[in-house]
Amino acid sequence: MKTNRIFLAVAFLLASCQEEVLLDLDQKKDRIPVIEGYWTDHGIYNEVKISLSKNYYDSLDQEFVRDAEVFVKERSTGRKITFSYLNATRSYRPNSGERAKVGETYQLNVNWKGQVYQAEGLMLEAPSVDSVTYDYLEKRLFREEGYYLKVYGKIPFEDNNYYRIRVIENDTLKNQPEDYLLFDDSFGLLVFEKGLELGYAFQKNDRVRLELYRLNKDAFDYLSQLVSLLFNDGGLFSPPPQNPESNIRVVKGDSQVLGYFIVSPVLTRSVTLPTK
Repeated sequence: MKTNRIFLAVAFLLASCQEEVLLDLDQKKDRIPVIEGYWTDHGIYNEVKISLSKNYYDSLDQEFVRDAEVFVKERSTGRKITFSYLNATRSYRPNSGERAKVGETYQLNVNWKGQVYQAEGLMLEAPSVDSVTYDYLEKRLFREEGYYLKVYGKIPFEDNNYYRIRVIENDTLKNQPEDYLLFDDSFGLLVFEKGLELGYAFQKNDRVRLELYRLNKDAFDYLSQLVSLLFNDGGLFSPPPQNPESNIRVVKGDSQVLGYFIVSPVLTRSVTLPTK
């Protein structure tokens, strides 16, 4: 009986000590521009989205900037490629015929409310994708039943080996933290030649499109840091959340800026899985 009383007392004390704790995350009163820019060799992917940041605990809807001046400059010629805002996509887009050329360096320019932001990227040569195969696998421990895809290709480059694969399933981009399929040459690239398996179980009749990007290191580092942030569960042993290091810089004004600018070739492959 005495032991039970001690246990109940300890339980009561532990319960009475619980309280909600809000971390001091250096919340900003001014909302900071968040720029997400893509410049590729496929016109359909070329766009710049500009929104305003939210503090960690904010529940505000995302607010987009519609009145900025946006253009990409071709460094070797100085030619300006202008972008116009489209309400349908809530982004800035250039003429559909404009696209990146291998070996050229491109500079993103965003002018908004007296602030000027810039970023640069080199258009790298694309690797090759030979084929995409699929196999139906039964359910096992840590693996669901379904179709699993493998991508086969060749990466012949000695440096600048930073890649991302985006997966679009039935016209929906898989965009959860575990869906940022990033890889480099840290452990070699022969795995790509032997078949890089995607860790998804697709179902019959699914339509799957894969997009392979070859990134500049600063863009790769940004996405890697973003993944770490998205996997941060705010637990006792997790580091305080912090924004990834942007590859966009402020060249005029005193505002901060968040986001990234990606210059990359894009290789796409699509498969439709069997109906049975």
